[in-house]
Formats: sequence, C-alpha cells, structure tokens
Amino acid sequence: MTTARERGTAARAAPSVPVTPALYEATVRHVRVEPLRHAFAHRTHYWLIDLDHPPRLPWPLRFLAGFHPADHGDGRAATLRSDLDAYLRAHGVTPHGGRILMLAHPRVLGYVFNPLTVYWCHHPDGSPLAVVAEVHNTYGGRHRYLLHPDERGRAAVAKALYVSPFNAVDGHYRLSLPEPGERLALTVALHRGGRPPFTASVHGRRRPATAARLLGLSLRQPLAPLVNAVRIRVHGVWLYLRGLPVRARPGPSPCPGGPPARSGPSTDGS
Repeated sequence: MTTARERGTAARAAPSVPVTPALYEATVRHVRVEPLRHAFAHRTHYWLIDLDHPPRLPWPLRFLAGFHPADHGDGRAATLRSDLDAYLRAHGVTPHGGRILMLAHPRVLGYVFNPLTVYWCHHPDGSPLAVVAEVHNTYGGRHRYLLHPDERGRAAVAKALYVSPFNAVDGHYRLSLPEPGERLALTVALHRGGRPPFTASVHGRRRPATAARLLGLSLRQPLAPLVNAVRIRVHGVWLYLRGLPVRARPGPSPCPGGPPARSGPSTDGS
C-alpha cells in the first residue's frame, strides 16, 4: 500500500512529523450527564491521511477505504486539498502550500458517515497554521469550525450546527484536538451555563496502513461507518423513550459549508 519511495521519505522525516497514511484503532465514547445520565462506547477505526498524498489502495481494497471530495465541505470541490485551501482562504487564512492532515472515516462499500473530521493545517516549515473541525449530523447537515488551538491543542468555539435533537443550537464547544502521533486523543465537550451536559471523546493507537491491517480491521469492524451511525441512532431512540425532551430543528438547511439538510433519524450527539 506504500511504495519504497514513500517509505524512504517517511524514514527521513523528522520524528515529530506523522507518517501517513496511518490507521488508528479507536474507542469512541459519548457521555451525557444532564438532564438524563447516559453513556456508551464503541470500537472503530480512522484513517490519518495527507491531503496531497492520499492512500492508493490496490484495486480489491478500494471498496474498503475511499476518500472523496463529495463527502466533505460543500461536496463540490475537485479534490480534498483544493476544498480545504478554498475554505481557509475564504476565512482569511492563506494556506501557503503547507501540509494538511485529515483524520476521518473513509467511504466503505459506498457508505460514509463522519460525525467529526479533523484537519491539521501547517505552514511550509511544518509549524501549525490552523485546525479545522468538520461536524456532520444525521440530517445531512455539515459545518466547519476554524480553530487556532493553543500548544496543547485546546480551543473553544460557539456551537453553530444542530446536531442532536436533544440539544439546541446554543452554548459553546471546548475542544482538545492535539495532532495524533502514536496515540490519538480527541475530546469535544459542549458547555452551556458553565456546565458540560455532553462530552464525546476518541482515544486510539496508531497502526501501520497495510493491506493486512486494513483487512483485519474490516473483518472485526465490518461496515464501520454504517454500524457507528446505526448505534448513534439507536441510542437517540433510547433517550427519547426515556423521556428526554426534543428540541426543534431550526430551519430547512444547515449552517454554511454543507449541502442542503434532509430529514432523518435522530442522533445522540452534541
């Protein structure tokens, strides 16, 4: 899955520069503390890719991991890189051609669902430029948040997209999004009235992006994006049956940066 030239380049890279592509075996946790207590966790896997050098999988494996511009941003860009560059420029940030890493679920057998995609954008010298957090809901809405985290990867931003039917579009997110290395550790906490009613986290370990590893993960976690989306919906239904009040979804369309919203099942998200 990686060429000798790519492996040689990776070997010469500085230790602080992530080698891509890479797989992360991870656990996703959702914790809700009010007005009802509810928590769940599930195993999944993510890819970390360089937008300038997306993985080139052997033909039989392409159905297990695809990365398409239509699955991100406004869905109309020619490439993932051009999409992110255009977004940054539109928000006053000049990319300068620096490296951009993306952590996301791939499209598997034609299906993809990414509650959270994270982009780490760099200057040409490798120093941090910005971080972009892209949130998708199960109604087809998408929204991107431009962040400038501190040295520990922490940032805060006002909530702007309706994600869960149990949370209105108010409050703000406190995020911890350090660039992954051997370990992956991301946290998104919704804060409202000085308290965090909902927190989601992703913790995982880096694995080499080999054909054998991808096949093994696909066997242990078949159709991971679809299964994860179903799990989220099931927990949303369970919360509804427990009496958690539903907040009305504002407007027929999502916030700028995504395709038109469509009706769909509820989620247990922020």
